[in-house]
Amino acid sequence: MKLKKVMKWISRVVTFTLFVTLVFMIFVVISSKASGGEPQIMGYQLKTVLSGSMEPGIKTGSIIAVKPDGEMTAFEKGDVITFMEESDKLVTHRIVDVIKSGENVMYQTKGDNNDGPDPNPVLSENVVAEYTGFTIPYIGYFINYAQSKTGSALLLVLPGLLLLGYAGITIWQAMSQIDNKSKKEETVEILNET
Repeated sequence: MKLKKVMKWISRVVTFTLFVTLVFMIFVVISSKASGGEPQIMGYQLKTVLSGSMEPGIKTGSIIAVKPDGEMTAFEKGDVITFMEESDKLVTHRIVDVIKSGENVMYQTKGDNNDGPDPNPVLSENVVAEYTGFTIPYIGYFINYAQSKTGSALLLVLPGLLLLGYAGITIWQAMSQIDNKSKKEETVEILNET
């Protein structure tokens, strides 16, 4: 009896895990495609950290939440910002100095793990978001893979196939139990008749 209860519990956990994985992957892929890059949750963007320049606070392979809207000229020394360094490269570093020239604002930035400040100041127009302090280590590798064509296809199809396969096994087991119960009842009836 206890074994059956344990097996039912394991079956429910596996089903739930596969379902949650499928739903999460659908969310990541659709959110990434809709936003044109990183997934978004309630106005916050999730960015993948691919370098160790901000360690130990932000580990390589982490995902971080950044707030893209706001006044990009109002940051202060010590704030962590995400900015466009080149046409397609985002960097998240800490502000070590604010340089104001009339209406123009520039930020001198530095990675916490780097020896010196970044060579070029960042124009406020190039700042795309502010780091919120939220980070999840190592999930960024997974998100980065999920955003690739191969990863999104595999990570959408695989949990779905596993869920279907597991459902098939569960149905087959239920059918086997019904067959066994029917055979036992027939055997009992035959024995009772004799």
